[in-house]
Amino acid sequence: MRTRRIGDLGVGAIGLGGMPMSIEGRPDEQRSIATIHAALDAGVTLIDTADAYHLHADEVGHNESLIARALAGYGGDTSDVLVATKGGHLRPGDGSWTKDGSPEHLKQACDASLKRLGVEAIGLYQFHRPDPRVPYEESIGALRDLLDAGKIRYAGISNANPDQIRQAGDILGGRLVSVQNQFSPAFRSSEAELELCARMGIAFLPWSPLGGISKAGDLGSRFAPFAEVAKAHEVSPQQVCLAWMLAKAPVVIPIPGSSRPETILDSVKAVDLELTPEELGRLDAAG
Repeated sequence: MRTRRIGDLGVGAIGLGGMPMSIEGRPDEQRSIATIHAALDAGVTLIDTADAYHLHADEVGHNESLIARALAGYGGDTSDVLVATKGGHLRPGDGSWTKDGSPEHLKQACDASLKRLGVEAIGLYQFHRPDPRVPYEESIGALRDLLDAGKIRYAGISNANPDQIRQAGDILGGRLVSVQNQFSPAFRSSEAELELCARMGIAFLPWSPLGGISKAGDLGSRFAPFAEVAKAHEVSPQQVCLAWMLAKAPVVIPIPGSSRPETILDSVKAVDLELTPEELGRLDAAG
């Protein structure tokens, strides 16, 4: 697995998104753990989760706990695995998503994530989504405090615009290491954030890079150039999509969600797929 950097840490250039293993339509735990172990076997060293990846109100942190069990039960060395989790987004259990970006909540959420993950410091902790009721600087100030307290090793933000990226970088004193935004062939509006991260040397982690749980399998039929390039290379359109993202900038680390070993194993092969400038141009124009 080729590597890219988050802060001063090298991680595999393709990560694993854990969300599909814990929300609607989730598989049984055995298959989820097999998926995580397959990813580790393939060289994945970045696993993305959040305390809000669960279904019911009484199972907050379901995905964090699942990942902790999978890592504990893995037969190999996991010391180089970076688990990235998030706080500030909530699921009351009725299918809705709410926000709480208050410093009090973020610090309590971090403490709870620490316990579920069973670590002394969270590898990467990201503010999940801006809360319009809380000044952004107060939310980011909580991340700064968590860094200073040694409860988190790295700090990042998610669903942020360029002004928020710059503001977070200032508040964190240059310690902002990642931005996790939606980006896919169907969702190009985070291109400005991607380019800013490339200039600032901050990792850009596209979420739902293949279009989301329900649409990832149809990527080739929805965007013909991805299917055409895939046919020429005898690979899947999903591999082409991830390779296209990797070619955008050295800071891009896609985190495709997966709940089956075969899908994450297909995704990681994108690191070895070399696309021509002409192919990249066709894919850029496909949105």
